[in-house]
Amino acid sequence: MDATAILSNVKQAGARGLGAPIVLVMLLAMVIIPLPPIALDMFFTFNITLSLVVMLVVVYTRRPLEFSVFPSLLLIATLLRLALNVASTRVVLLEGHTGGDAAGKVIEAFGAFVIGGNYAVGLVVFLILVIINFVVVTKGAGRVSEVSARFTLDAMPGKQMAIDADLNSGLISQDEARERRDDVAKEADFYGAMDGASKFVRGDAVAGILILFINILGGLSIGMAQHDLDFSTALQNYVLLTIGDGLVAQIPSLLLSTSAAIIVTRVASTQDVGGQIVSQLFTSPKALSVAATVLFLMGIIPGMPNFAFLTLAAAAGAAAWMIWHRQQQPEPAPVEEAPQEAPEQHDLGWEDVQPVDLIGLEVGYRLIPLVDRNQGGQLMNRIKGVRRKLSQELGFLIPSVHIRDNLDLTPNSYRISINGVAMAQAEILPDRELAINPGQVFGELQGVATKDPTFGLDAVWIEPEQKDQAQTLGYTVVDASTVVATHLSEILHGQASELLGHEEVQQLFDMLAKSAPKLVEDLIPNTLPMSVVVKILQNLLAEHVPIRDVRRIAETLAEQAPRSQDPGVLTAAVRVALSRGIVQQLTGTTEEIPVAVLDASLEQLLQRTMQSSEEGQAGFEPGLAERLQSALGETQVAMEAQGQEGILLVAAPIRPWMARFAKHAAPGLHVLSYNEIPDNRQIKVVSTIGNTNAEMRQEG
Repeated sequence: MDATAILSNVKQAGARGLGAPIVLVMLLAMVIIPLPPIALDMFFTFNITLSLVVMLVVVYTRRPLEFSVFPSLLLIATLLRLALNVASTRVVLLEGHTGGDAAGKVIEAFGAFVIGGNYAVGLVVFLILVIINFVVVTKGAGRVSEVSARFTLDAMPGKQMAIDADLNSGLISQDEARERRDDVAKEADFYGAMDGASKFVRGDAVAGILILFINILGGLSIGMAQHDLDFSTALQNYVLLTIGDGLVAQIPSLLLSTSAAIIVTRVASTQDVGGQIVSQLFTSPKALSVAATVLFLMGIIPGMPNFAFLTLAAAAGAAAWMIWHRQQQPEPAPVEEAPQEAPEQHDLGWEDVQPVDLIGLEVGYRLIPLVDRNQGGQLMNRIKGVRRKLSQELGFLIPSVHIRDNLDLTPNSYRISINGVAMAQAEILPDRELAINPGQVFGELQGVATKDPTFGLDAVWIEPEQKDQAQTLGYTVVDASTVVATHLSEILHGQASELLGHEEVQQLFDMLAKSAPKLVEDLIPNTLPMSVVVKILQNLLAEHVPIRDVRRIAETLAEQAPRSQDPGVLTAAVRVALSRGIVQQLTGTTEEIPVAVLDASLEQLLQRTMQSSEEGQAGFEPGLAERLQSALGETQVAMEAQGQEGILLVAAPIRPWMARFAKHAAPGLHVLSYNEIPDNRQIKVVSTIGNTNAEMRQEG
């Protein structure tokens, strides 16, 4: 990069990019170049101001990540304070014999005014500040930072799985998931950085003690040996300057240590620290009443400071009465509506016969708050997210979900129905959260043991306060609304073919007609009737093949329809046209596809059986279906144990029948035909299913 490009980048960065280099140069100058007293005054004042500003920002911060630069700022402030110690030490030792203002007015003020000019008092005050900072604040904040960093790192897998669960169920978008993953990573980085920064602050406190004694001993030696001062004068001058210098450094250090303790001990909230204290501390009149009583009893004891105790007792009692009085205020009564006259009964008509809901969700009365936005229910938004995600994945608009309450259900139950037929029913606890065991956890939780309604995994209903603990132990924690939405998403994905009808297909081809009008015009109804196209698309969805690429589907149908009008034959042709997408959906972009195949004799037997069945003759020999079902299940389990997607490769004529058979025998096994493997992929046979004994032989 030439000089012109460098200057251009500097101009684009602006003055903000020069801040860090200027600070580093300033710190180096303090250590090397002797500073005049006026410069020391300015830098000490700036140090105190910076510490106050940082502490106030921490107090008004709602979440620790809102002040994520704090660890770096803490380190820079510590280095600034140490550089000032070096600069002031040089001035104190060189000019301390001239008097109390040798190192500037700030040090003189702290040495004379704050401690009254008494070096013994100053030494005690300094040591007390160091003990408070080092033993109490810094040590405690460092311990909290260390524990928080460890717990945050332990909880990362659970939080990541919770984000993935929300994303897979359509509750959040890809961008929202990316932001939440970034927040989880930033949180771990923040607490890890705070753990390290706390060690710098603790070391700064130790350095303050050492610098104090070094300055006192060095000042006495220089004052008495080089400037011929007597012991008393040297002690007065150098000790006061040293203690003033130490106090000027320790007060900002205490402020920053307190800021670090506040930010690592607070919990993320919509309120700042002051708001949390007021809202949580002064909400119980009972606590204030007891405190007022104790203060009053202590105030009436002879010899006690009666005025102070009785005054605070009166204030606490008045505050307790005000809080109690405010809590006793009755809520405004709802406005009663005037009774309406009963509507006139009309004759029964066809409009009174309501069609069944395509998608229905019935809830018990205790689950009504989940779907009521006025009560903070989030289930409606979650269901919209599920519909949006599935519509994008499958390629057609998922119909709206009709939600109603059902008093016939138990209070905590819900029921999902498709075309009026109940598909699933489960029970949840709306005031708790579900901690799901993904397979490996590091402890047990107290709660109500249950099963995840969607996938049947072991789970526990826990209190919301246990969420962080559960995530730390490796559980995936979701709320009740997410449980229902995920269950609904899985049901809709599995029953997508039943949701696609003539109206939805017509909408699909109306959209396609905007970009390819001639294709749609020639296909429907000139080449194929709409009913056949609907059946083909339903066949694809039944085998979990998305219909997003509707243009390729239409082109394939237009090409193959003159040869055959059979939906099964046309479905097979469309699958071949979509083979790249089908295989990529199963195996990603890997070139080599691990598959299971049928033994040649078994495959020939099945083909003959299919042909004879079509001719109305004999079917399977006794026991063959049972043995084949067992072999398919064992094959799927073995392939999944090796981390491979369960794929069975068969001849094209028997693929439809094998797909239907495997749907019940091994639901997770995908059946492909040989001509559905794209030219740019290779197959690797990892198992073979035998014929008469239906055994699986491993080959790889």
